[in-house]
Amino acid sequence: MKKLIITGAANGIGRATLEKAIQQGYFVIGVDKDGEGLNALQRIHGSQVLETHVADFSDSAVIKGFIPALYERHDTIYGLVNNAGIYHGKSVYHYSDDEVDEILNVNLKALVYLSKEFAEREMRHEAARSIVNIASVAGEVGSCDALYGATKAAVIGLTKANAWNFAPFVRVNAVSPALIHDTAIYDTIPAYRRNEYARQEILKDPILPGGVAEVILLLVGDAMRHISGRVIPVDNGAYPR
Repeated sequence: MKKLIITGAANGIGRATLEKAIQQGYFVIGVDKDGEGLNALQRIHGSQVLETHVADFSDSAVIKGFIPALYERHDTIYGLVNNAGIYHGKSVYHYSDDEVDEILNVNLKALVYLSKEFAEREMRHEAARSIVNIASVAGEVGSCDALYGATKAAVIGLTKANAWNFAPFVRVNAVSPALIHDTAIYDTIPAYRRNEYARQEILKDPILPGGVAEVILLLVGDAMRHISGRVIPVDNGAYPR
């Protein structure tokens, strides 16, 4: 049974990915700061297929120590889905210093440390491994939340660089969602931006977390073994690029 780390696993895209991964036969290591959400998932799925960890990646010490501590319990792990992220939906003028530090830690610094610590350990096995980062259309076309857009643009750059850094054994790709319904972020996006995202879509079936999860797991798995350094949009055809 292949082991797969999923951060931000308690809700939204992370939860949908966790549930579909278990259905596909993975043993999932779910990580989130939402302990109650993780406990609910643990009760549903059980310890035979799910291990959960409460971790707040706004804390630099947690970021740096998480993967080393995990490998005290596991000899090898197949994949890492860097999904945890935060979005405030407000102008850069309204960010406090603490909020700037928080979003940089959660949305970017965590990916740097989790990815390199995972890759360093798994490259020793000289076998196929996979990292999938969750970017955003905001990192490609901009965002009304400058810090969110900046971190997601950096995730795209990190994905491409790490595809080189971790080759030939660890593939690194990104999924770039647009307007995803039924998530905590959806109601935080200003209405005018939601309307603009919807207007740009050429496919009209609303994108749900499960639809994004399907693309994530496709990238994680062996079917995409020849793909690395790519950004795959999940956006109903909006923003052709």
